[in-house]
Amino acid sequence: MTDLEQRYADGEETPLGGYAALATTFAATAGAFAVTAWRRGVRLPDTVPAWDVVLLGTATFKASRLLTKDRVTSFLRAPFTRREREGNANEVMDAGRGTGLRRAVGDLISCPFCTSAWVAGGLVGTYAVAPRAGRLVCVGLSAVVVSDWLQYAWSLTAQKAEE
Repeated sequence: MTDLEQRYADGEETPLGGYAALATTFAATAGAFAVTAWRRGVRLPDTVPAWDVVLLGTATFKASRLLTKDRVTSFLRAPFTRREREGNANEVMDAGRGTGLRRAVGDLISCPFCTSAWVAGGLVGTYAVAPRAGRLVCVGLSAVVVSDWLQYAWSLTAQKAEE
């Protein structure tokens, strides 16, 4: 642990170097995307309709939850996280494990708020270069959100019927 990490963490390990590597990777990827789009002559939209923002937001929410909390995607997180507890609705609560970059990746992929920036970047990038495909992916993920709400409503109705 570096002196800066020790002073920052107040006794608890904080993988600042790993976080910096992830932030650099995100920025470099966004930059590479922008340069590639520019070189290929991709015309980016002047505006994004409100409905598309809603679709992108809903899809970002769902994809982030799927990646960070879903039991079925645990195999993706397992090398970087440890299970802390079971959550509601087939979700799990994981936490980063290890040190350095491994811990930083674990922290990232166990936090839906953290992961949402990466997911949004991918979805917005897809929307920018292939709007129809981007919308289709967002519609699919948004449909899962609607389905989730219907599942919750159904479960609540079934519980009320049993009382």
